[in-house]
Amino acid sequence: MRYDTADLSSTLLEWYDRHARVMPWRAPPHSGIEADPYRVWMSEVMLQQTTVAAVKDYFERFTRRWPTVRDLAAAKDADVMAEWAGLGYYARARNLLKCARAVVADHGGRFPADHDTLLTLPGIGPYTAAAISAIAFDLPETVLDGNVERVMARLHDIHTPLPMAKPELMQEARKLTPSKRPGDYVQAVMDLGATICTPRNPACGICPWRDPCAARSQGTAFELPKKTPKKPKPTRLGIAYIARRTDGAWLLETRPDKGLLGGMLGWPTTDWSENAPQEGPPIATDWHDVPAEARHTFTHFHLRLAIRTATLPNDALPSRGQFIPNTEFRPSDLPTVMRKAFDLALATLRDS
Repeated sequence: MRYDTADLSSTLLEWYDRHARVMPWRAPPHSGIEADPYRVWMSEVMLQQTTVAAVKDYFERFTRRWPTVRDLAAAKDADVMAEWAGLGYYARARNLLKCARAVVADHGGRFPADHDTLLTLPGIGPYTAAAISAIAFDLPETVLDGNVERVMARLHDIHTPLPMAKPELMQEARKLTPSKRPGDYVQAVMDLGATICTPRNPACGICPWRDPCAARSQGTAFELPKKTPKKPKPTRLGIAYIARRTDGAWLLETRPDKGLLGGMLGWPTTDWSENAPQEGPPIATDWHDVPAEARHTFTHFHLRLAIRTATLPNDALPSRGQFIPNTEFRPSDLPTVMRKAFDLALATLRDS
């Protein structure tokens, strides 16, 4: 049976009006509150490859500390990177600052209400530009994230595996995007995928689209969307050097802007490679092995860091890095893998 696309969109919006999730960056439907483009943009950047549950606390801290795009543009790079620590995909934090500064410098502190102009801003790609256009400015742009892909694949019983299926899924999603309330509609499809049309055990019985859903009628919903098998991730090895002066200061370095953990504060390390790492301590001294590895998984590889610790005299002159007084050092400012290494090293340092 064929269903009218306008009816499908209207049905979903009616469901959304009753069941919309409460989000700190969202303007509730029919509330009379206008969406704040700054908050929409920040939430979309933070949510890339991350869950809502992981993002909420970060979003609230960021917007308390930097409530406007002008405040963020004026922030120190190190402060922003420290607040981002633990959220991962650190290039997003660097682009967050670049984008905020571009909005202030080139657009008078206002996000442009135009999809093509949004695409010219640092860190804003097609998905983010479409999401901001729709949610912040109520423009009829089509958004395709993981939730929307799953909903479209099941609604139309599309068996082409991802990522090959993306153009077909985008075409179907575009047909359903209404000209009226497109921002609410975008969020409605996302909510449907997050709460009803979930990856496992979809709640088809209470879905507003259960009748038109082709995969439900064919009994294939549980196997969609199909995905091309991923290649196994390689494992890379490295060494982290964690040193503390006798006055309590820690030896840390800011990693280069380009590359993994770019711009983040961390322990001096060797290069990370699939071969056994070559020793490369930041200072010649008596280093002690920690009998455990810091293990972490990035997007494209697993990392195993051996850990060396040392206590240094107050006149130590390392070849790289800087000493940060213990009163100014916050482990929470470290990216996750560096914090794992610190936790493992701490007991050894206390005993040395």
